[in-house]
Amino acid sequence: MSSPQEQHIATYREEAGELLAELETSLLDLEENPQDSDLINRVFRAMHTIKGSGAMFGFDDIASFTHEVETVFDQVRNGKMQVTRALLDLTLQARDQITVMLAASAGGPPADTGRGQHIIEGLRELLPAVVHAKTTPVSELVKASETDSHNRTYRVRFRPIPEIMTTGTNPLNLLKELQELGTCETIAHFDAIPLLDQLIAEHCFIYWDIVLTTSSGIEAIKDVFIFVEDDCDLKIDLIDDGSVLDSDSSYKKLGDILVERGDLSPVEMHKIVSMQKRFGEILVEQGIVPASKVQSALVEQQQIRQVRQERTTAAPAAEAALSIRVPAERLDHLVNLVGELVTVQAHLTQIAGNRNDNEIISVAEEVERLISELRDTTLNMRMLPIGSTFSKFKRLVRDLSAELGKEIDLETTGAETELDKTVIEKLNDPLVHLIRNSIDHGIEIPDVRRAAGKPVKGIVRLAAEHSGDSVLVTIRDDGAGLDKERIRAKGIERGLITATSELSDKDIYNLIFAPGFSTAQKVTSVSGRGVGMDVVKKAIEALRGTIDINSTPGKGSLITLRIPLTLAIIETLLVRIDQSYFVMPLTMVEECIELTRADVQAAHGRHLAHVRGELTPYISLRSEFEITQNQPDIEQIVILSVAGKRIGFVVDDVVGEHQTVIKSLGKLYRDVRGISGATILGDGTVALILDPGLLMHSVLQVEQEQFG
Repeated sequence: MSSPQEQHIATYREEAGELLAELETSLLDLEENPQDSDLINRVFRAMHTIKGSGAMFGFDDIASFTHEVETVFDQVRNGKMQVTRALLDLTLQARDQITVMLAASAGGPPADTGRGQHIIEGLRELLPAVVHAKTTPVSELVKASETDSHNRTYRVRFRPIPEIMTTGTNPLNLLKELQELGTCETIAHFDAIPLLDQLIAEHCFIYWDIVLTTSSGIEAIKDVFIFVEDDCDLKIDLIDDGSVLDSDSSYKKLGDILVERGDLSPVEMHKIVSMQKRFGEILVEQGIVPASKVQSALVEQQQIRQVRQERTTAAPAAEAALSIRVPAERLDHLVNLVGELVTVQAHLTQIAGNRNDNEIISVAEEVERLISELRDTTLNMRMLPIGSTFSKFKRLVRDLSAELGKEIDLETTGAETELDKTVIEKLNDPLVHLIRNSIDHGIEIPDVRRAAGKPVKGIVRLAAEHSGDSVLVTIRDDGAGLDKERIRAKGIERGLITATSELSDKDIYNLIFAPGFSTAQKVTSVSGRGVGMDVVKKAIEALRGTIDINSTPGKGSLITLRIPLTLAIIETLLVRIDQSYFVMPLTMVEECIELTRADVQAAHGRHLAHVRGELTPYISLRSEFEITQNQPDIEQIVILSVAGKRIGFVVDDVVGEHQTVIKSLGKLYRDVRGISGATILGDGTVALILDPGLLMHSVLQVEQEQFG
C-alpha cells in the first residue's frame, strides 16, 4: 500500500496533466482572442497551480521552470505585455517541456535541460526593457516592477485548519511565496496551541499575521492561497493604497487596529480607554432611535453575517461532493463484475423458466431489472465527452499547417458527445492519421487556393453526434478532394485492380485503405510512406466500427466514422447452427427470412436470395465453419447492413435478442477469420461473436482468388 506522500504525488501528476491539457487549450484560444482577459487569467492560474503544487510535493525543477513562464504572464495580466505569436509559441513549447519533466519524474526519459533553458531565455527576451529581463534574475522582476506603479500595503490574517498538513500542504511554503511579492513582515501567533496532553503532532495550531507591501495587487495574494482557500480562514485587508492622498505619516491608533483585526472588542476598548460610548448607546440616549430598533438592527446584522459565513464555508464543500476521482482500473473492475452479473442473471432466468415456478420467475425478473439498471449506470460512469480528444487536435493542426506552409483552422462541433473512455482512447490515433491526411493531401497551399478562388485559409471540420447506440465522427475539409484517376492508376500499378475493372467512386476511394497505398509523389516527415490509412481501417474495425469516404473534386472530402458507444456489453442477436451458438450485433440486423431447399435449387448454386423483388447475396455460416451435421430443411437468413451493403448470413435457427458481455479470445485464436470475441450464455455455453464485415470481406477475397 502506498504512503500518503506517494498518493499526493500521484494525485499531483494526474492533476498537473489535466492542467497542462487545459493550458494548451487556453493558449490556442488565446491566439484567436489575444485581448481576452479571462483566457489570460486561465493561463496564469494554470501555471500558478502547477508551480505551487509542484513546490509543495518536491517537484522543484518543475516549480522553478514554471515560475519563469508565470512571471511573463503576470506582466501580460498586468497590461505590461501584449499577447503575440512569439509568446504563444514559446509558452506552448514550455508546456511541452513541463509535460516531459513530469513524465521524467515518473521514470520516463530525462528532460532536455538545454531546451528548457533556451525557452526561458526566449521568454526573457520578450519581457519589457524596464525589467531588464536579460540581466536581472526572474526572482527580482516583481521588485523591479514596484517602481513602475503604486505599492499597496495589505494586512493578511492566515489561520489554517489544524489538519492542513495531512493534505500535503506546508504553510511555510505559502509564506515564502508571499515574500516573493514584495516587502513582507510576518508575525506568528501561538495562543491556539493546546496543552501537551491534547497536542497532536501532525496538526498545525499556529496562525499568522502578514503585512505586505507590493505592486502585484490583491489577486496575486489570493493566488498564493488558491489551493488552501477551503482549508483556512483567510482575511485580506487593504490598509494603504499608495496614493498621494494617503501620504500622511499618521495612522490608526493601536486600539483601532486591534478592533479591526478582531483581537479586541469595542466593549473592551471602551473599558480601557473610556473615551467615548458605543454608537448604538449614543443613538438611544439622545432619543434618535428607540432601543428596540437598535437591538433589531444588531440581530439582523449578526444573522446575515452568520448566514453568509455558513454559505461561503458550505459552498466549496458542496461542490467538492458533486464528484469524486476514481482510478480507471477500479472502474474497469466494476464493469467486469457487472458483466459477470449479466451472465449469472441470464442463467437465473433460464433456470426460472425451466422450473416454471412463479415465485422464482418473479425474483428472476426483479434481478433482471436491477442488473439492467446497474449495467446502464456503470457504463454511463465510463462515458466521457469526446471534446477531451478534440481539443488535442487544435495543436496538431496549428503546428502541422505551419510546418507545411499552409493556413488552416480547425472547427469542432459536438464536443459534448459522450463515448466510453476505452473507445475514446483507441480512437485518438486513427483521428490523428485522418486529420494529418486532410492537412497534407487535402488542403492546398495558399497560392493554389487563391488561384482557385477559394479563401486562403483552409478549414478542417471535426464533428461528433449520437446516432442510435453509435456515434458518428466526421472529418470534413474544403481542400482539393480525392483524385480518382490518380488513385485508380496507383491501384492498377499495385495490382489491386485491373485496367478493365469497372468500379464505383466509393470502390475507388476504398483503394486507399490497402496496405502500403500512397499517392504522394515524395516522402516527407508527414506522409508518402504508405503507412496510415490501412492502420486507420484496422483500428476502426477493431472498435467494431465502420469508415466511409465521400469526396467532391475541388471542394473537399468527407470521412465518416461510425463507432459503438461502448465495447463492454452490447445488444446482439443470438443464432444457432446445430449445437453451436453465434451472436451478431443487433444494430446491423435489418430482417430475418426463411431459406428452403427449393429456394437454394432455384438459385442454381448461386448464393442469392429474392427479398421483396431484390437479389440479396448471402453467406452460409455452416460452410464457413464446416458444420455438416443435422442440416434442417428450412434455414433462416439474417440480413444485415454491412458498410452500406445488404448481405445475408444463413443459420439454422434465430434464438432471439441477447445481452452480450464481450470476452476477448486468447492469443491462439486471435487470427481466426470473422470472429471478434466470445460470450458466455446463461447455461454456461460459449457463443462466438461474429464480425460481419470481416466475414464478408474474407469470403469475397476467397471467391476472387478462386474465380479471378
